[in-house]
Amino acid sequence: MDGCEFLNKIMDEMKKCIVGNEIPIKLLTIALLSGGHVLLEGTPGIGKTTIAKNFANIFGLKFSRIQLTPDMMPSDITGFYYFNQKTGEFEFKKGPIFANIILADEINRTPPKTQSALLEAMQENAVTIEGKTFKLEEPFMIIATKNPIEFEGVYELPEAEKDRFMFKIRIDYPKEDEELDILLRKHEGRFHETSNIISPVDLKYAMISVKDIKIGDKILRYICNIVRATRNDERLEFGASPRASEYLLYASKALAYLNGRSYVIPDDVKFLAKYVLIHRIKVKGTYELDNITEKDVVEDILRKVEVPK
Repeated sequence: MDGCEFLNKIMDEMKKCIVGNEIPIKLLTIALLSGGHVLLEGTPGIGKTTIAKNFANIFGLKFSRIQLTPDMMPSDITGFYYFNQKTGEFEFKKGPIFANIILADEINRTPPKTQSALLEAMQENAVTIEGKTFKLEEPFMIIATKNPIEFEGVYELPEAEKDRFMFKIRIDYPKEDEELDILLRKHEGRFHETSNIISPVDLKYAMISVKDIKIGDKILRYICNIVRATRNDERLEFGASPRASEYLLYASKALAYLNGRSYVIPDDVKFLAKYVLIHRIKVKGTYELDNITEKDVVEDILRKVEVPK
């Protein structure tokens, strides 16, 4: 199947359990195809966990949910060695990180020491325990959720950890007609879990197809100019890292594939830029007082940077 058919099958299946949220689902698909991780931000009760769990079901991938808490230790995520009295030997018990799609629920509720256990996994697709390295599943993707309205009993994510997320996606409240549809479907019992409709072979073919998407020198320069503009903007304390350029490249190729093209166009880059950049930059305090946000800065940069013909 081509990219358009691949995406349409996912969208249609997700309608069994979700109303709206087409863009977050599309971005999750892009991240999976291009080897990225996603940070979902939104208030409680708007479907972040439902989206992540049912998205994994579509591909028949091994899914693991980690409910992060203040008392959680790194070994609770990665696993640990224990003494087996029957065999008289130490054996390794795998943690929930050993799955294809990991839902790290409320990632800002766990302390930095435990958050750091995710860093190696996100970057290297491996974890090291007592000096021994264990490779993780392939494909491997972390979907972390964050509640932005609570400030007590939570920990700010380190910038190094934020930088390892390909996208930051804001899940908003449903529109009025969407919320009415949710209530009607709940009342009639028409919400169902998704099924495995994408085979491992089809997923692997899609991931290979994304790597074959062409991108011209002018588009590469366009990506470079956008990211570098964040480092020279006086409104920002710091700009985006080279990893932002890399992720914008990979994501643009995946979006082109899902849109049925064999090449990247500037609109692919423009659509994805805010999701790639917004969590990698920070507005200075003096500009925050003027209600200028990171999103405002990214949109302004996209207006100013010359678009290649």
